[in-house]
Amino acid sequence: MLREDLQTALKEAMKNKDMATVSAVRLIIAGLKEKDVTARGAGKECATDAELLSMMQTMIKQRTESAKIYNEGNRPELAAKEEAEIKVIERFLPKQLSEEETKTAIAAIINKTGAQGMKDMGKVMAELKAAYAGQIDMGKASSLIKGML
Repeated sequence: MLREDLQTALKEAMKNKDMATVSAVRLIIAGLKEKDVTARGAGKECATDAELLSMMQTMIKQRTESAKIYNEGNRPELAAKEEAEIKVIERFLPKQLSEEETKTAIAAIINKTGAQGMKDMGKVMAELKAAYAGQIDMGKASSLIKGML
């Protein structure tokens, strides 16, 4: 489904001569193909949607950091380009969970896994990634899990 959406968006952006969107979607597709190659090396046919959503989260994080650096370096035109790419990438991600929804999801996974302390954090993170890929910022989730355990 995600792959089809990306191809459709690329075609539409090309028809509309929206080169910023074309560029951003091509970057996503290139990352997708790279993930597929890695998955084939691991014996799978192609990367899962969860892996692709995680990749796009990483892309957003990279662009956010770049935009911050560009703004600090007095390069607003480059920062604007990064922020435009973030908006395009976000179109393909599922709705992000609020902090309260994230806390509820973490509490449910802690109960499900029977996690008792910090030694079980990896187990909780793995379950969270599998169930909510692309919906939760795992960096923020990590600090919430630490607080709850």
